[in-house]
Amino acid sequence: MLKRPLDITEKVLSGERLTKDEALTILKAENAELSYFFAGAQRIREKFHAAKVSLCAIINAKSGICPENCAFCAQSSHYQTDAPVFPLKTVEEIFSGARSAQQAGAHCYGIVTSGTSISTEDELNTVLQAIRQIRRELSVEPSASLGLLDDASAQALAAAGCVTYHHNLETAPSFFPNICSTHPYELDLNTVRLAKAAGMRVCSGGILGLGESLEQRIELAETLRDLEVDSVPLNFLTPVEGTPLENCPPISPMDCLRAIAMFRFILPDRSIRVCGGREQNLRDLQSMIFMAGANGMMVGNYLTVHGRNLEEDRQMIIDAEVAVHEL
Repeated sequence: MLKRPLDITEKVLSGERLTKDEALTILKAENAELSYFFAGAQRIREKFHAAKVSLCAIINAKSGICPENCAFCAQSSHYQTDAPVFPLKTVEEIFSGARSAQQAGAHCYGIVTSGTSISTEDELNTVLQAIRQIRRELSVEPSASLGLLDDASAQALAAAGCVTYHHNLETAPSFFPNICSTHPYELDLNTVRLAKAAGMRVCSGGILGLGESLEQRIELAETLRDLEVDSVPLNFLTPVEGTPLENCPPISPMDCLRAIAMFRFILPDRSIRVCGGREQNLRDLQSMIFMAGANGMMVGNYLTVHGRNLEEDRQMIIDAEVAVHEL
C-alpha cells in the first residue's frame, strides 16, 4: 500500500501525467498512505517552486448587483444577502489598496469587480489608469478580475501593464450547470484564452465544496491543466445566507488538504494558491496547506468576507518554516 504513493510521485517528477484513477487515489487516501502523498506533493512543490511561497491580496473594487446567478455568490442580484453594494472605486482608492497590499508582503494585487464584465468604457479606463500608476510607483504586480473579456479589453489591460488576469472557472464543466445558468461555460474558457493570447498570465481556479463529486474536482484540475493556466487559486465554499448553497455542508479539513495535493500532482509546475474559505474549512490545519503542495495563499480580506489577521498569517508562515518570495 505504501509503495503506490511513491510510484505516483516519481511518475509526476519524471514528467508523466496522472491518470484519473491515480488522482482519485489521492482524494481517497487515508492515514499513512495520505502522509506519503503529502510528502510527494512537497517534493513536487520544492522541485518547481523551491521552498518559497508567494502572497496575493485583492480589493473589492465594485460590489453587488451582479446579473449572474452563481449559486454561491453573495453579490448576485438574484438573491437576498447582506453583501455591500457600491460602484467602482476611484483610481486613488484602488492605488491605496495596492500600496497596502505591498506593505503586507503581497507580490500580486487583484482589482476585482462584480458583474458579468466591465460595464462601461469609463470603468475600464479607471482600472487601466490604476494599473498604470501601480506599475509606475510600486513593485507589487497588478492583476485584474473584471469578469468576461473581449479581445479589445484584454489587449488594453495587457498594454496598460496588467501582469495577470484572474478568471475562475468555479467548478468542473460537467457540474457548472448546477451552479450557474446565466452564461455558458465556454465563455469562461474563452476569457482565459483571450487573456493568454493578449500576453497576460492567467490565474484561474475554482471553489471546492459546491456539491461536486470527487471525480468533478479532478475534472476541474484537468481542465485548468489543458488550458495551461499559470496560477490556480483554490477556494473552499463559505456558505452565504440567502444563496441557494446557504445550507451546503462544508468539506472536512483533510478533504481540503487532499484536494490541494491532488491539484499539485496534476499541475506540478503551476502555482497553487489557497484563498477564500481556508479559515472556516481548514481551521487548525491551515498551516498544512504547504505540506499538501500549495506554494501561495491570499492574505487580507476577501470580496465580502473578512480574512484572517495578517500577523497571524505571518506567524503561521514562520511556524511552517517556509520563506516568502521577496518583491
